[in-house]
Amino acid sequence: MAKPPSARKPAAAAADDSAFTLRSLQDAYLAKSRFEASDEDLLRFYEQMVLIRRFEEKAGQLYGLGLIGGFCHLYIGQEAVAVGLQSALDTEKDSVITGYRDHGHMLAYGIDPKVIMAELTGRGAGISKGKGGSMHMFSVDHKFYGGHGIVGAQVPLGAGLAFAHKYREDGGLCMAYFGDGASNQGQVYEAFNMAALWNLPIVFVVENNGYAMGTAVKRGSAETHFYRRGTAFRIPGMDVNGMDVLEVRAAAEVALAHVRAGKGPVLMELKTYRYRGHSMSDPAKYRTREEVQEMRDKHDPIDAAKAELLKRGVSENTIKEIDKQIRSKVNEAADFAESSPEPDLSELYTDILVESY
Repeated sequence: MAKPPSARKPAAAAADDSAFTLRSLQDAYLAKSRFEASDEDLLRFYEQMVLIRRFEEKAGQLYGLGLIGGFCHLYIGQEAVAVGLQSALDTEKDSVITGYRDHGHMLAYGIDPKVIMAELTGRGAGISKGKGGSMHMFSVDHKFYGGHGIVGAQVPLGAGLAFAHKYREDGGLCMAYFGDGASNQGQVYEAFNMAALWNLPIVFVVENNGYAMGTAVKRGSAETHFYRRGTAFRIPGMDVNGMDVLEVRAAAEVALAHVRAGKGPVLMELKTYRYRGHSMSDPAKYRTREEVQEMRDKHDPIDAAKAELLKRGVSENTIKEIDKQIRSKVNEAADFAESSPEPDLSELYTDILVESY
């Protein structure tokens, strides 16, 4: 006869319980919460953020002109997240995967803005041959694996990429982005469990812009501190200001060191803010203009980086020249996209099934 629950021997605690500290990475980050960037580093970060901002503004214009169809989700306001995190990655080894707000992550990983803009406009020269559009971009060469339209679907795929890194022993890791809205998807927790169980080299990144698809975090999530969501799976969490590129980079250094040391996954929450609606079709009436303007005026990541550069003695002319070059590059990307032909009809039948193994 089975013993009643109260008489059973308690389950043995995990061997490393005493060594597990949920806030260990957060404490390490707070001890040195800003990356000690050289002037060259900060200029590079500034240039990348401005590229993303100007590219997205141009994409918004082309959408308004009808040159970009379907859905289009802009990254304006969140630039410090992708730039701060991905500047710490090894582009030769590490993989990146994200949801459908993906243009900024691609630009931060060094992908040519011309082929991204061509993809947005559905041209054959696009990075997915014009068949993916804004939400479904992909580049094996750059280890960028999407661009996924189903909310949260990229998270278990990211765990799969991390498994591949571990299986191949290639020294790489996966950075898997998702939003505050996707954080409530069941598959996210299945991925957490598997990643922790198998000690996978992955950094889960919650880009918490406060509103998911249009619902304030406090109205849609019982636990609004998303960095705590990994607690049940023994995944240490980090709470990071996603509007300061140097704070983001400092946090990235801590998280990546943990993962590269073979200690398993990390969950990072980056508190950020998107200035536009969820997509180009979203009027964003769920928040006030005053709230958005306050974020622009007081917390803009590009303005903050510019102020830091000026404080260091970098000349206004140097910054203006960067801005001029970026505008020229984005205009070239738009011209390239508009002048590129649409895909041949035969492309309708390609990339549907894997034809060889």
